[in-house]
Amino acid sequence: MIGKSAYCKVSISPVRSDKKDQAEIVSQLLFGEIITINEIQENWVNVTTLFDAYSGWIDIKHFKLLSDKELKRWLDGLSPTFDLLTDIKTPWGNQRLIRGSYLPNENLFNIGNDSFQIINSSKDKLPSTIFETAFSYLNAPYLWGGKQPFGIDCSGLTQMVFRFHGFNLPRDASQQVEIGQEIEFEDVIEGDISFFHNKNGKIIHVGILDGKGNIIHASGCVRIDTLTKEGIVHSEYNTITHYLNCIKRV
Repeated sequence: MIGKSAYCKVSISPVRSDKKDQAEIVSQLLFGEIITINEIQENWVNVTTLFDAYSGWIDIKHFKLLSDKELKRWLDGLSPTFDLLTDIKTPWGNQRLIRGSYLPNENLFNIGNDSFQIINSSKDKLPSTIFETAFSYLNAPYLWGGKQPFGIDCSGLTQMVFRFHGFNLPRDASQQVEIGQEIEFEDVIEGDISFFHNKNGKIIHVGILDGKGNIIHASGCVRIDTLTKEGIVHSEYNTITHYLNCIKRV
């Protein structure tokens, strides 16, 4: 099994820092995401994700293996769904998926030897701009390691929003800051990304700009605040909550 590819069969699989339920959730897998098996220890599997090369431990019951041929067939034309909720019929019963799950454009589809059918979806339309797509997550609660509308962190928000628009960003803010071209504050346009550092200069936060002085970011919840040259000014308390490091354009 080591070195084999597999797909996430559950709606959401927590990716943990260690092989135990009490370990920190560092990310999430959504249905249909592809992983590579690195290591197996009892009920836990260390995996690396295909789309952002992120590694961690997941429950051994949360995936199913794919042959090279099955993997290639599944990846052909695959994209994340923007529908908030999608109900599918699976070999193990009906299952509800969430925005960001990987699905093909057909109602009937196979992943390996497993057959699926989309039986209902919310049929949400993808907004035309990156900021509008981020706005669809407004008020989603903050969840460290989260990547979905019912719990998401700051870099999960930027990663998922840009993924819908065809850009495959890394998982963490400290990795995302390495991507793109640095932009001066005066030259900001809609869809630029701003990064923020702590007192030691480490990148700890990220958000998406509307080009009009506002930023949408996950802090407590997904919210909109004002961006100045110094950093993020909280719209309610009028205090700086995060200090600006740089602005990038992907």
